[in-house]
Amino acid sequence: MDNVRIDKWLWAARFFKTRSLATDAVDTGKVRLDGERIKPARTVKLEDKLSIDNGADTWEVRVLRISDVRGGAPIARTLYEETEESVSKRENEAEARKLYREPGTTIKGRPTKRDRRAISKAGE
Repeated sequence: MDNVRIDKWLWAARFFKTRSLATDAVDTGKVRLDGERIKPARTVKLEDKLSIDNGADTWEVRVLRISDVRGGAPIARTLYEETEESVSKRENEAEARKLYREPGTTIKGRPTKRDRRAISKAGE
């Protein structure tokens, strides 16, 4: 298994839920190989260093294994190794999200005039 497209590998490694989401991410530049933009048809090689932004988190990983089959999460974790900087950065961002909640997260549905005033007051 030497020729696997990057979008297929990202899907198999469970960074994206569907292959089309992985393709869109590569097209829009959210997945980079050694800091450079790539195309979805680019093949993945061992020891490639990828920077992946899947919307929720940003990952920096090194490719350890190549697969085009989507398996369980424990199997998917064996396909890559996350860098130490990436792990610490993601933990810091998660801690910051816990400490600072977005002002509008408690509002359900469309905000009322009162809610909008509360949101703008919290932002000042």
